[in-house]
Parts: sequence; C-alpha cells; structure tokens
Amino acid sequence: MSPVQAQERPQPHDPGAERAVLASMLLEPRPCVDTFIEKLGSEKVFYSPAFRAIGRAILELQKEDKGIDIITVADRLSREGRLEHIGGEMFLLDIQNSIATTANMEEWCRIVRGYSILREMIGTCAQSLEKCYSPDKDVEEIVGEIESDIYNIRHGHTQPEIIEFSKYIEETFRQVEKIIMNQVEIGIPTGYCDLDRLIIGLKPGEMIVLAARPSIGKTSLALNIVRNIALKASKSRSVAFFSLEMTAEQLTRRLLCTEAGVSESRFYDGSFNKKGELMRLTKAAGTLRNANIFIDPTSGITIAELSAKARRLKMKHNIDIVVIDYLQLMKAGSNIDSRQQEVAEISSGIKKLAKDLNIPVLVLAQLNREVEKTSGKASKPRLSHLRESGAIEQDADIVVFLHRDRDETKDVSPEVLEKGVDAELIVEKNRNGATGIVGLKFIPQIMEFRSNSRYSDEDNPAKNDNNSMNRSGQ
Repeated sequence: MSPVQAQERPQPHDPGAERAVLASMLLEPRPCVDTFIEKLGSEKVFYSPAFRAIGRAILELQKEDKGIDIITVADRLSREGRLEHIGGEMFLLDIQNSIATTANMEEWCRIVRGYSILREMIGTCAQSLEKCYSPDKDVEEIVGEIESDIYNIRHGHTQPEIIEFSKYIEETFRQVEKIIMNQVEIGIPTGYCDLDRLIIGLKPGEMIVLAARPSIGKTSLALNIVRNIALKASKSRSVAFFSLEMTAEQLTRRLLCTEAGVSESRFYDGSFNKKGELMRLTKAAGTLRNANIFIDPTSGITIAELSAKARRLKMKHNIDIVVIDYLQLMKAGSNIDSRQQEVAEISSGIKKLAKDLNIPVLVLAQLNREVEKTSGKASKPRLSHLRESGAIEQDADIVVFLHRDRDETKDVSPEVLEKGVDAELIVEKNRNGATGIVGLKFIPQIMEFRSNSRYSDEDNPAKNDNNSMNRSGQ
C-alpha cells in the first residue's frame, strides 16, 4: 500500500467510546469533566468534528464555571452557529441516552486516548515523509527531527498520578533511611570528593556547566571525570561523550595516557624510556577496554542530532550521563540571525535532554575574554563571563568554573610539573545546594587533575561509591 493510499484510509477511532465520554460529562458533569481534563486534556482527542465541537462547548462552560447540561451546551453551540451542523438538540439527547452509568468513564478515556495517539503517530509519519523530500535539509538533521517527534509522542502522554502529601513524607523518610544506610545514591560521584560534598554528585535531570578559558584544561578535567565514573567507582556506569573539538583517537590516547600515568608526548617522539611505561600502557589499555564509554566525534553537531543520538544510546545501552565538549561549537539547526539566540536555543535543548532522559548532562563551555582583562582575585571567573548567552546561566542547575594561572606551567622544572600546579573549581551556581571553591592539583605531564583530599567512610554525600578510586579521586 502506498503512503497516499494509507493517508486516504479512515483514521483509527472508536465512536462508541467517544460518545460514551461525552455522555458521561452530560450526565455527571462535575466529576466526569474533571476526569476528562485529567486523562485527556482537550477536545482535540476526539476524531469526530461534531464530538470535538460538543467537547469544546463543555470545557468552555466548565472554565466559565457555568452549569453543564443538554440545554446549556445546546445554547453555547447555537450561539456559535454550530448546533445545526452537529445534528441539533436531538443529537445531544441521543448522546446522553447512549449510556446508563458513568462507572466506566476512565476506561472510555483510556480507549479514546489510545486512538488519539495512533492518529498523532499517523500525522507525524506523514510529516516525516514530507521532511524526507525536503532538499534543503541535511540527512542527519531530518533523521534527528523524526526521532525527536516519535520520542515525544511515546513519552509525552504520560500523566503523573496525584499523590497524597503524607505519602511523599513517607517516601522522603525512606530515602533518608537509605541514604544513612548507604543504600541509595543521590548523584553520580565525580571522583573529586570535595566537589561531590559540595554539589552532592551529578544528579539526574540536571544540566551541569563546566566552563573555562581555552587551554586551562576543561577537556582534561571532563575526561578525568568520565574515567572516574566509568572505571574508578565500585559501580561502573555508561558514559556518552560528544566531542566537537577532538577526534576519537585523540580522546582515547589522552584517556590511555592518564590511566597509565604516561606523558602523551611519548606518542609523538616515541621515547618510552622510563621504566615500566610500556607495561603501564598495556595494563591501562586492558582496563579501558572494559569501560562503557561511547564517543561521538561529530563536528558542528546540532542539538537535534545530539539529542537523537543520546536517546538511541539511552534506549540501547542505558547510558547514565552525557558529556558535551563543548557548547559553543554546537549548532541550533535552524536559521537564527543572532548567535546569542542560537546559543540560547542550544542551551535550552540541552536542559530538555537532561530532563527527558532523567540523567545528568555535563556540558563544557568557554568563557569570554573579559576574565583576562583583570588581575589578582578579580580575575576569577563570574557568571557574566559565560560566552555568548546569559541563557546558559539561566538553564544550568550547576555552574562550575575551572580556574588556574596558565603561566605557572611555563619555564618550570620537570620536578614541579610532575608534582602539579594549583587549580580551583569555583562552584558559582548550585540551584539545589551550596556554592564554594574546591582546590585541585593539575599534573600537566599526564593531563590529570587530582583532589587535595580523600574520601572517608563516614563522609561521602554521593554514597561511599568511590573508595576504590585512585589518583584522580584522591
């Protein structure tokens, strides 16, 4: 059957269920209209134009706090010039007399809702066909839009139940007990204990921004966190890393060298002279083979494409976190004149992705040059230094700045380079917690950030899941 023939077929619907829903609202307006609004939302769920007109009249009367019966509904339809088109008052009377009881109202709503979703899917598929014939769009962009449309249909019709407050209290205290007994994890630990104590880990549904000026080490820190999450915790997790700046080979090489404690320069000059370096690289390679890390090195990826890929990874591999390096290299995918508006759309899309997948999204971002125009303590980054859009600050749940003096790594002895230079993580925004500064050591030789303190058995707010962490977590 051709697509045209498919579209000409009558769309799925159940006239009996639609009639029964309307009859229930006419027989017992107060409870049944409320049930309709809760379960179905609007009159658009009806297939029949006549039923949609009647449903709209009932909802308008409800909104205006007016009585609902055959007479008032007929009067409303008559005023709008629609009464005769639907069949007059006798049609309304036939609807009301079509049922004897409203006991099955919720079941009828379920049937109507199901067919409404099927019709929405048919409409989406028809639009998808049109998109496939669009000559001015990239294939990946079209695929991303279609996947997003279908995902929204699948997950956009879930109605959360209303729960008594007392049950929330009970559930909250059960969570408290589990936290005390270390049976539940609030957020995914980063592997940096002082940071985890401050932000309580990377929590589901949150957008976490890690920002810095170029060449400060934000990619290295992000990879350190990825390595900790995927390998160093007692509970391994799956990570999706979207790299718009570095290739998959470069990222793999950096992860390998950091894990082995070997300078990346060895790959370029071939001088694996230090005792045990090749052995450590071999061991690190074996360890990294077990890591559930998925790297996408697509340059200039749009937010729609990234979201589609992340959804596929979530469904196929149940990823626990998404990392994006970095925001300003992404594209909105639509024609937007202002770069500030484009970044705002990208930022909003990232936040939506975190909420839709209910996982944390760690996104790297660049700071503008204003931070370099001052000296001393005043040179530390602020929220106003986020480049190109204030929307990033607004959308983010947590904003962390990586700050260090780049001059410290110049003209210093190899001994100092191996011991590390001081760096800071400045938690400038934390929607659900405290802000503050966390001290780190940066080891330029192996591109590794190390925490200045260790996890203790008694004090780990993200659950004692990191006691097995080695260098990066300690």
